[in-house]
Amino acid sequence: MNTTFVYLASQSPRRAQLLDQLGVAHRPLLPAPDEDAEALEAERDGEAPADYVQRVTLAKLDAAVARLHARALPPAPILCADTTVALASRILGKPRDADDAAATLRALSGGEHHVYTAVAVAHGAHRRLALSDSVVRFAALAEATIARYVASGEPFGKAGSYAIQGPISAWIERVEGSYSGIMGLPLFETRALLAAAGVATAP
Repeated sequence: MNTTFVYLASQSPRRAQLLDQLGVAHRPLLPAPDEDAEALEAERDGEAPADYVQRVTLAKLDAAVARLHARALPPAPILCADTTVALASRILGKPRDADDAAATLRALSGGEHHVYTAVAVAHGAHRRLALSDSVVRFAALAEATIARYVASGEPFGKAGSYAIQGPISAWIERVEGSYSGIMGLPLFETRALLAAAGVATAP
């Protein structure tokens, strides 16, 4: 069955922009103030980053499905995604403060890391999940560069303390994988999941 819109269970403006790029109409389906959305992102000891991001995405999707039913909203596919940055087996989440952001950027400086984005779509009784795995290589970051970037405020609220579409991109030597996946929504995988749910995309 073809549908005219999807619910986006994410507060990320980047994901909304990327859905716009696909030509997909969307409506927000965000947690209520009494929902503990952050608890869904809690890490488990020994969990691999790729497993973590897929588990968290499915948990967020289940919460969004329950939200849809509780609010008695019109049925439509629900899209959810989550991104994590990993240095080997270490998950680099959103920075707690400026010192944490600076420490993360120092750890990424001059080396490679993985960016995993899982995307999931619920449509009726069906749930489909896809994983994007990209590799990003940073040039060496001087302390002054790190300090300016942290002072700009851009690292906050972002996994790995950076946004690839921002000024830090001038220090990214190489990307292998999905640029849109690193931004937070891999368009190739998303298009395929939406097509399976009957959602047409551009072109």
